[in-house]
Amino acid sequence: MSEYQILTVLAAFTFFYSVVASRLERTPISGAVVYLFVGLVFGSYGLKWVELPVEGEGLKRLAEFTLALVLFSDSANANLGVLRKVKGFPIRLLLVGLPLTIAAGFGVAYFMFDQLTIFELALLATMLAPTDAALGQAVVTNEAVPSSVRESLNVESGLNDGICVPVLLVFLALATGAASGDDTASLIIRLPIQAIGIGAAVGLSLAVVGSFLLKWCGTRGWITGAWIQVPVVALAMFCFAFSQWLGGSGFIGAFVGGLVFGGLTRSHKVKEEVLNGAEGVANVMSLLTWFTFGAVVFGRSLQQFDWQVLAYAILSLTIVRIVPVLFCLTETGLRGDSKMFIGWFGPRGLASIVFIVMVIDENLPGNDTLTAVVTGTVALSIIAHGLSAVPFSRLYAKLVSDRRGII
Repeated sequence: MSEYQILTVLAAFTFFYSVVASRLERTPISGAVVYLFVGLVFGSYGLKWVELPVEGEGLKRLAEFTLALVLFSDSANANLGVLRKVKGFPIRLLLVGLPLTIAAGFGVAYFMFDQLTIFELALLATMLAPTDAALGQAVVTNEAVPSSVRESLNVESGLNDGICVPVLLVFLALATGAASGDDTASLIIRLPIQAIGIGAAVGLSLAVVGSFLLKWCGTRGWITGAWIQVPVVALAMFCFAFSQWLGGSGFIGAFVGGLVFGGLTRSHKVKEEVLNGAEGVANVMSLLTWFTFGAVVFGRSLQQFDWQVLAYAILSLTIVRIVPVLFCLTETGLRGDSKMFIGWFGPRGLASIVFIVMVIDENLPGNDTLTAVVTGTVALSIIAHGLSAVPFSRLYAKLVSDRRGII
């Protein structure tokens, strides 16, 4: 198959979708749904116009870069004033809710997939624990939803994938036999500290230096025209790649970098101007990632799709996610509907795609089952959360309004 044929299909779809994207954003159908299923139609299990190997670095790198850019641009738009007031919510979601979600996912999988090993079950639970910042955009950008809830969801989705990376690597090393029992303790301690510490340090320092240089050069008229759109995209990739190079989590680096950069860029007009380019590039990369995933992985996983996969996907998006959220947010003063709203809007997406591609490369005995479950859960998530984002946000906003803003 000619690479120009693949490029033709990708470019044509990107063009035709982009000219109607703003109109589609006002409908319940999310872009990810369209990207995924159009990719399936043109991919290896459809018209066969786009055929690429599932294994290899291409899809993994595309998903990683996309997620890093989305994390940076989303966190740069965060309202730090609101975040300071509600910092207890995301901390609870990350330090209590996330481990409980992994434990619950493992427990449910243990009783449903006896063909998987203990470590493969742990991998499955970890891959489906992080939430997706991009798929939650319809909620976190909806100003009808209280800002404290929006910022809590944004920070949770920004940091949980980075936190899950070292956990995934530990389970992957154990599943493949790359680590012995004697190494497990040191891995459990070393990897999280290394991944989070290095990523946070790199993101913080690069964002401070980058923000200063951008401001200093901008006031002198050295950055004008189209070049205004370039520095933030490059800075996001700089934070991600440098963190990875040093052995840290690039996702933590990108999120922390965006958060610091956004906080140091106080002018809303300037922030909007420099972030527009990054958001546009992130949108295109998300389109290509979902399209490619639909073309090369989704169709393959449909062959393994059965009632167990569907049942686990439903449980993963409901009980496995919502119960830990309700538990970790007890005694916070939040009302029940606010906790349920936060619990429901935990969509699975890009992080899970990055993780499953990493696992596929290891050729584990349970690869087919793992791929089917993760892909099925992500597909169900983009449909369910995409269709419910607007109506549920409106309903929740009305309930809060009727209570005069009490959440």
